[in-house]
Amino acid sequence: MRIFLVSTASAALIAGGLTTTPAMAAPAAPSEVGTYITNGDRVHVSSTPPRTASAHGWWIKVSGAGTKAKVTIWLQMKKGSGRWRSVAKGQKTVKSGGGSSRRANVRKTCANAQKRQWRSLIDVDIIGVSDSPEKAVTKAVTVRCGL
Repeated sequence: MRIFLVSTASAALIAGGLTTTPAMAAPAAPSEVGTYITNGDRVHVSSTPPRTASAHGWWIKVSGAGTKAKVTIWLQMKKGSGRWRSVAKGQKTVKSGGGSSRRANVRKTCANAQKRQWRSLIDVDIIGVSDSPEKAVTKAVTVRCGL
């Protein structure tokens, strides 16, 4: 889980014991100060046909302005010791919270059952609020889904 802070005024939260490293944006107007969490699940093979690598991304509002965000998620795959490359992209404008109706989804059809490393990259842009350009990256997993 990654926590992104929208304003330097939220720096006090870091001193309060947050264990993740936040990204700091330029100072925002007082009505735009807030704390938001970007999160996603690990890449997995979808339970519904056809056989696909699948992942979800969402956001959670802790405090501040903004009720909706554009969540963009990329599926990334790596062969052996090669580089990560994006192979699919999904996007959806959703309210805070996660769950099946409040998250973005991305899928890529598997060409075979070869073991590959997969992860997702998630960007949350809160509508009408200045926020950090950083993206969350999920933990890499080995999945039987090759391209």
